[in-house]
Amino acid sequence: MRFRHRAAAGFATLLLPLAGLVGLAAPAHAATEATATYTKTQDWGTGFEGKWTVKNTGTTTISTWTVEWDFPSGTSVTSAWDADVTSSGTHWTAKNKSWNGSLAPGASVSFGFNGSGSGSPANCKLNGGSCDGGGTVPGDAAPSAPGTPTTSGVTSTSVKLSWSAATDDKGIKNYDVLRGGTKVATVTTTSYTDTGLTAGTDYSYTVQARDTADQTGPVSGAVSVRTTGGGTDPGPTSKVNLGYFTEWGVYGRNYHVKNLVTSGSASKITHINYAFGNVKNGQCVLDDSYAATDKAYTADQSVSGVADTWDQPLRGNFNQLRQLKAKYPNIKVLYSFGGWTYSGGFGQAAQNPTAFAKSCKAVVEDPRWADVFDGIDIDWEYPNACGLSCDTSGAAAFKNLMQALRTEFGSNYLVTAAITGDGSSGGKIDAADYGGASSYVDWYNVMTYDYFGAWANTGPTAPHSPLTSYSGIPTAGFNSADAIAKLKSKGVPSAKLLLGIGFYGRGWTGVTQSAPGGTATGAATGTYEAGIEDYKVLKNSCPVTGTVAGTAYAHCGSNWWSYDTPSTIAGKMTWAKNQGLGGAFFWEFSGDTSNGELVSAINNGLK
Repeated sequence: MRFRHRAAAGFATLLLPLAGLVGLAAPAHAATEATATYTKTQDWGTGFEGKWTVKNTGTTTISTWTVEWDFPSGTSVTSAWDADVTSSGTHWTAKNKSWNGSLAPGASVSFGFNGSGSGSPANCKLNGGSCDGGGTVPGDAAPSAPGTPTTSGVTSTSVKLSWSAATDDKGIKNYDVLRGGTKVATVTTTSYTDTGLTAGTDYSYTVQARDTADQTGPVSGAVSVRTTGGGTDPGPTSKVNLGYFTEWGVYGRNYHVKNLVTSGSASKITHINYAFGNVKNGQCVLDDSYAATDKAYTADQSVSGVADTWDQPLRGNFNQLRQLKAKYPNIKVLYSFGGWTYSGGFGQAAQNPTAFAKSCKAVVEDPRWADVFDGIDIDWEYPNACGLSCDTSGAAAFKNLMQALRTEFGSNYLVTAAITGDGSSGGKIDAADYGGASSYVDWYNVMTYDYFGAWANTGPTAPHSPLTSYSGIPTAGFNSADAIAKLKSKGVPSAKLLLGIGFYGRGWTGVTQSAPGGTATGAATGTYEAGIEDYKVLKNSCPVTGTVAGTAYAHCGSNWWSYDTPSTIAGKMTWAKNQGLGGAFFWEFSGDTSNGELVSAINNGLK
């Protein structure tokens, strides 16, 4: 997770005090291009939680959006997320964040807030025009939520859904049918048969009405259904198939624990690393408490199908993970501390390993979520070497830290570590006693990716996750096979090594040569960070051109990307089994397709 972890710092800034937000300028867009609808998602008497949804109903992309409304005296916004909210008296203005302002035709985005008082918004304006997409005077109310769907006619590949009609002051135009939160159909009736499903698989459905002005109302309650059959799928592999779930992914990526269910991935994994806890003053600490323990989920967003309440003791990701474990009892969850961004605190922790271990156990075993976690993972990048910062703790520091954690946590907890995949002579594996520390860990997640990337902005182009060496590789030892071989030579048992897979690609631009080794002018454009893009995007935007060293590359236009596919993952899993490895892990869930094809490839390949 060499450069991948930088995203944590960016998303951690999403929640800001209202007093620190800057003023907003109204963008110039025609009123007919979009709608804004409001729903009150929770109400606890003296306060409430509200949500606005902005939808592009036009034919061209909207680059920015601003929603304005009036609250009656005594009602106000106290905190907000996914938008910058300011006020002037009783008039409130919300402007998009830097990452969610662009809306393609038909796309929508939501932002939420907590409020005090009991009033409702009035005089809504979107980009200076009417929030209902017409005229200049608001007045067309959004439709109500349809009834919760019921299911019938369930087969191995299909299910029929029926629901009661929504109501609207101007009339209902049609309904969107959502499977796992993703629209799969638009119909004019109150029933729909969803086909092409997978046997023996869990699905969740909701329905949303649209009125004649193309305004969408709140989604219905969710119904869960399992298709019949599926006896040919024995479930998750007996080897470790572990995925990282990022704490900050619930913001810009809009990726939540429930996505593990709707994608089918939850039935195919064995472990989850929750990333990341921070390391400060030599101690383990909770990082983003809003995402981890406070964020409220509605019924359709939650794994259980039950909405969070304002007074329940635990919400957020931790509560959703609790619900996931209830649904899939085989899954074990580890709390991972460190990562690229937060590894700077390990040097101080290494000065007093015993105190560090005690602080970590106090966080993992906090009474509010003690049942959620089955162990701890340490992602120190890198002991006695350089990552975002350089560590000089000495070769024995990592072993001492892992020994203290095992002593503190005992044999009933999993104790693991993500470690470097640098197999070069005198490289990062040689800098710390990974062999000696291995007797205290259940396994190592060997980060066999991020070997090459556009931080070398002129190239040469090279696959970021080569399985083996190849002619022309820019750095000897920067491949999975050399890293695994070196760790084995230092006494790490094969069964305690997991092969790392990236669910993303790294790429350059200004490239004319299709084969690896070409020159470049810089990093290719990525959705969240230059030089990096999710597999789910790349598989369509830049399809594979060829393979090298057991992984894929793609040359499209002037861009050159490398990434793993189901086919290359199958080859890597065969190699991992032949090496006697304990399994595989991946970074991270949200890079996969909505049906979890990379998770499936790992699971199938390890069987």
